[in-house]
Amino acid sequence: MAEFTMELNDEQKEVRDWLHGFAADVIRPAAAEWDEREETPWPVIQEAAKVGIYSLDFYAQQYFDPTGLGIPMAMEELFWGDAGIALSIVGTGLAAVGVLANGTEEQIGTWIPQMYGDPSDVKVAAFCSSEPDAGSDVASMRTRAVYDEAKDEWVLDGTKTWATNGGIANVHVVVAVVDPELGSKGHASFIVPPNTPGLSQGQKFKKHGIRASHTAEVVLDQVRVPGSCLLGGKEKLDERLARARERAKSGGERVKNAAMATFEASRPAVGAMAVGTARAAYEVALDYAKTREQFGRPIIDNQGVAFQLADMRTQIDAARLLVWRASWMAVNGKPFTAAEGSMSKLFASETAKKVTAQAIQILGGNGYTREYPVERMHRDAAIYTIFEGTSEIQRLVIARTLAGMPIR
Repeated sequence: MAEFTMELNDEQKEVRDWLHGFAADVIRPAAAEWDEREETPWPVIQEAAKVGIYSLDFYAQQYFDPTGLGIPMAMEELFWGDAGIALSIVGTGLAAVGVLANGTEEQIGTWIPQMYGDPSDVKVAAFCSSEPDAGSDVASMRTRAVYDEAKDEWVLDGTKTWATNGGIANVHVVVAVVDPELGSKGHASFIVPPNTPGLSQGQKFKKHGIRASHTAEVVLDQVRVPGSCLLGGKEKLDERLARARERAKSGGERVKNAAMATFEASRPAVGAMAVGTARAAYEVALDYAKTREQFGRPIIDNQGVAFQLADMRTQIDAARLLVWRASWMAVNGKPFTAAEGSMSKLFASETAKKVTAQAIQILGGNGYTREYPVERMHRDAAIYTIFEGTSEIQRLVIARTLAGMPIR
């Protein structure tokens, strides 16, 4: 077990500086253009692939960092560059993690390379879980997967929404209901291979922020996939369903929802994204306050401005510490007895919204225009209190954990 530390080692510092350079030199100069275009920034993803950032190997190295700080450090630097482009770069990781967590070795080896492609022909992947009537309430999922034993195929029907890279992905990972009576424990995940008939893109959303990241509905109409595309295999699924049915019959003690437990462990990474956006806006505001003069002196000399900047920096540092603590706990198997994962995501998300709004205020009229990046950063920051569990859900998870109640 690695000791908790707030000091990055030399290797981590090298990676951090490398990522910061990419964010400053490649991501930031492209941010305004792709925000306006509201399109996937394929050239930037390709550049990330060429240098090794857009790859499973890179994220695996950060994920297995024994200090737990690799992923939050990487997320903070990339999202410091620009949230929309950064999400386009890391979005495939959501699907890859779904396969790594649930797939067999053969499935991992077959499908994850197809999610990324190669630097000369980059691909993306999509993780499809949310539905029009099933966001926070995963038990209300309606997409069905029915097994056709004669053909050893699964037939998927339903509509997914809010899917990053949905419809444009080479590989889609779809969560579907296989046993409606078991609620969220009757779900399974499936690979939908490239060019599978019946899968199509529905509505592409025109969003308030993170507009360089493609978000769309995914429609599944009699989508047939081979039995080998059930992540983990049918034998493992049948065993899991049998255990769940047995517990339901015996009225046994409720077990913690596995999906919610996974979200709790992954939420610090979203918190780190929020820290990156908040830090970016704070730095713009600080530089502006030092150089902008009113009444013959820099506006940072005014206590009203200086105190805002002091609060902004304090909140950003506090958010980072919560994220790092939760990330260290997750990688070292420490139980989240107070929902520390949700704590980190909640505080960092709310900090990003507040800090980016304060940055606009410090820049005044300039901050309200697209000539300065804080307007975009403020729009981007709004997503952090919504995706991967809203702030209201985070508070619910924390409260139920403190009360010793099950998380549903």
